[in-house]
Amino acid sequence: MITQYFVPQWISVLFLVVIPIPFILISLFVKKATSRTVSPSGFFGVAAFFTLYLLYIAYASFNGWFEQATLPPKVLLLTTFPYAFLLFGIVIRTQSYKAILKAALLPDLVKLHIFRLIGVFFILLAFQDALPKPFALIAGLGDIITAVSSIFVARALETKKSYSWNLAHAWNIFGAVDILFTAIFANVLTKISLETGAMGVDTLATFPFCIIPAFAPPTILFLHWSIFQKLKKNAG
Repeated sequence: MITQYFVPQWISVLFLVVIPIPFILISLFVKKATSRTVSPSGFFGVAAFFTLYLLYIAYASFNGWFEQATLPPKVLLLTTFPYAFLLFGIVIRTQSYKAILKAALLPDLVKLHIFRLIGVFFILLAFQDALPKPFALIAGLGDIITAVSSIFVARALETKKSYSWNLAHAWNIFGAVDILFTAIFANVLTKISLETGAMGVDTLATFPFCIIPAFAPPTILFLHWSIFQKLKKNAG
């Protein structure tokens, strides 16, 4: 069973207030990009998918689907992995994605990462003893640094600074490595927790915080992949 750690209600409520932000930003980004294509309906498809996905995550959590402590955790098996397959196995091959990527402006793609300021919740949970502090500080600060620096990277690209492409490459690598390391670290802590009973990342398998692993790693890696593709094409 997942170990329940106490999380003050105000943190859960605040999380529920801000967690729609990434879904809204991505939907608006798609709307802006598709407005330059012959198929401007992508916004509604993306918004509908995110709505259904959030409802599925909530349903699964409230029905105890994530409660069993396993490696990989149930929340990954039932949400993260299928979602990642959808993005990297199906969406990435569609003509709609290719059209959106072609029409999208690189600074707009970079700016999307501002939603990673939500990483502050890792730190809030750690100081409530609901997450291991080393994990939370690394994951939270990595997200915050990536989010804040995205503003300056996007600005450098928009103003066509001579260093903007190198800066964008370095920033994109940092952001991708950060989310990969966070995901690996979380699974290592889960393994240690199962073997020794030490604190793991069980809080991220409970509602509403289960939305983070269910949504963030695949989405963020997909955005970084898309940025790499834009950088590669522009470099060529």
